Amino acid sequence: MSSSASSSPSPISSDTTISKEIDPNNVSLAENFLKSFTFPDSSLDEFASFDSFSVLLQNNIRALSVARGRITCSVVVTPGLTNYFNGLHGGAVASISERLSMACARTFVSEEKQLFLGELSMSYLSAAPVTSELVVEGSVVRSGRNLTVVNVEFKMKDTMKVTYLARATFYQSIISKL
Repeated sequence: MSSSASSSPSPISSDTTISKEIDPNNVSLAENFLKSFTFPDSSLDEFASFDSFSVLLQNNIRALSVARGRITCSVVVTPGLTNYFNGLHGGAVASISERLSMACARTFVSEEKQLFLGELSMSYLSAAPVTSELVVEGSVVRSGRNLTVVNVEFKMKDTMKVTYLARATFYQSIISKL
């Protein structure tokens, strides 16, 4: 499904369920956005630190479904993403939330508008232990002319118990074409 000619595997695979209602261009946008942080651009290597979340997340996130206003991913908690107590690190939760909510918002908001993250609120309800798998669901709650709000839920795959919640508010601005 990838439109780019890179050698990196696509985060959206043949197993990914894609809604018939979503425009294929929006699927490509979401795929490219997910790919941009899961498979970093090698031309930026001199500017990337060895321990950046993009490098840590690249093999841990897999898209399960993409629909207009909704993206579902699978995240595996590896030792590199854990805190002192061997639970998913709060910074990893925030990073995944921000990126998934941006991709989700892009299924609603056209490329002509820039999105700016204005607020990201997080609720840490319980820890996701190392080696566990999470189902992360992002969904657009509201999208208007100037504002898009996205909810993100992290659930344990085996029990569907909610572990983390996030709510992102994006502000939109029209890009001037001079």
